[in-house]
Amino acid sequence: MTPRLASATLMPLADALARLAWPPVPARAVPVAEAVGAVAAADVLAPHPLPRGRTALRDGFAVRAADVTGASPYAPVPLPAPPDWVEAGAALPPGTDTVLPPEALAGDEAVADAPAGEGTRAAGADVAAGALVAAGERVSALHAAGLALAGVATLAVRSPRLALLVTGETAPDALSPLVAALLAREGARVCATIPVPDDPAAIAAGIAAAQADAVLVLGGTGFGRGDRSAEGLARAGSLAAHGIGLRPGETAGFGEAGGRPVLLLPGRPDAMLAATLALARPLAAALAGRRAEAGTVRLPLLRKLSSVIGLSEIVFLRRQDQGVLPLGGAEIPLHSLLRADGAVLVPPDIEGYAGGTMIEMLPL
Repeated sequence: MTPRLASATLMPLADALARLAWPPVPARAVPVAEAVGAVAAADVLAPHPLPRGRTALRDGFAVRAADVTGASPYAPVPLPAPPDWVEAGAALPPGTDTVLPPEALAGDEAVADAPAGEGTRAAGADVAAGALVAAGERVSALHAAGLALAGVATLAVRSPRLALLVTGETAPDALSPLVAALLAREGARVCATIPVPDDPAAIAAGIAAAQADAVLVLGGTGFGRGDRSAEGLARAGSLAAHGIGLRPGETAGFGEAGGRPVLLLPGRPDAMLAATLALARPLAAALAGRRAEAGTVRLPLLRKLSSVIGLSEIVFLRRQDQGVLPLGGAEIPLHSLLRADGAVLVPPDIEGYAGGTMIEMLPL
């Protein structure tokens, strides 16, 4: 397919996303410490309940609650046998179900009582049956700590490798770290950032040589004389679309080369960020096998948001105490874009939203 002309029809964003729904990369087993940031390829189950038996939550004396019922300084209760001292985290001795603080005993008598279970944690209360990490969930540092405590040594994860080709028009390269950080949230990792000149042969060679599961070309997607990314992709493989119904980001495109997806991101900051949110993030999530996030953040708009009919539109947002404030979309100045901490994707059949409307915010 040859690169499109500026006047050609834009591919609807929904169609582009359907074409970018690639299968997940193969899973690999890694130690728990190396799994942070990757996506679990299967449910990770605890090998046994944690704790295995009732344990102490505080230092004190392990007793049977029934043996000290009603004890007080005015009515001490003699203990049937000297109680065992336990440290926090230790297993309770057989026949005991409560830990009394040190001051609850005076000699061999209890001067305070406690209900059964007080000062203790029941077997399986920390980890019971079920998944510690669900398939499709990104493994966090907290997950890793919990897995290690539960005795899990390794798990199967997916972490697609992405190569970023930075074209000459984006020099100095100020945007690839931002793209890499956003895609890391989907479980992907950038394995190489490669500068290439605005030359179709060089871009094609860079795409072909990249050792990655997907390639993202940053910049050179427009229709100027120096914009050669679409031509480079066409030489390296096939160009499926050049021009997406996304504002900003209309000049984005995609295709494949060597059996891998290749995504073309515009070089202008607002357009690159919009295309990363609307196209690159879903592609990275698909490759990682990441499931849709539960509990999407929904917040009210603090003022009216207008959009263009016929195009999907990314509008950048600033979170405030009471909701989110629209900052702008296409051609937003850099000083406003730097204030954004989220965005909303407005469908092509909607002219915008009234103030007070609850919207789903894409975090930055």
